[in-house]
Amino acid sequence: MEKPVRASARGAATRSALLEAASYVFRTSGFDKAGVSEVVAQAGASVGSLYHHFTGKADLYLALYQEFQQRQQERTHQAVVDARAEGENDPRKLMTIAARAYLEGCIEERELTRIFYSGDSPPGFEALMRQQLREWTGRNAALFRKADEPVDEALLMIVTGSISLAATEVIERDPDEARKLADAVVERLSSLTPRKE
Repeated sequence: MEKPVRASARGAATRSALLEAASYVFRTSGFDKAGVSEVVAQAGASVGSLYHHFTGKADLYLALYQEFQQRQQERTHQAVVDARAEGENDPRKLMTIAARAYLEGCIEERELTRIFYSGDSPPGFEALMRQQLREWTGRNAALFRKADEPVDEALLMIVTGSISLAATEVIERDPDEARKLADAVVERLSSLTPRKE
């Protein structure tokens, strides 16, 4: 029983080291110019271990993105949970609280976030990002439906698209300036009101 646990822990550590190395190599060389050999050298791993965990460079990139998105979902979910615990139930306010938490995650992980917004990505990645935006819009719509509020899908698309665009800007500024911009964007978005039926 001990060996599988050790092997599993070792495998997880290798996978984590490969992802950390890929993040560094993609940031410094760009995805297109990055090589698998650079990643394994940076990780202190073997090419075989990389192919044990990933199918190649594009799979590393997508794994980095999926893990980042998971952390972003956890951040936004926790922000909404905390706001609800403090008595906030207005879905518009909860949506902007989640949006601000998303931008904060981009600021905290701006070196990694830049990789995803650089345009230097594997084929099909932009379609994946668009799908993620649609899913986020859907989660925001569910928030309104849960509160029995009318859902203005156009407004939700505007908010979601604006936050995505704001992410491309906050990652290029120093943290203090980025947070000021994030606050200003969220403040403007919070003043938008749903269309009257």
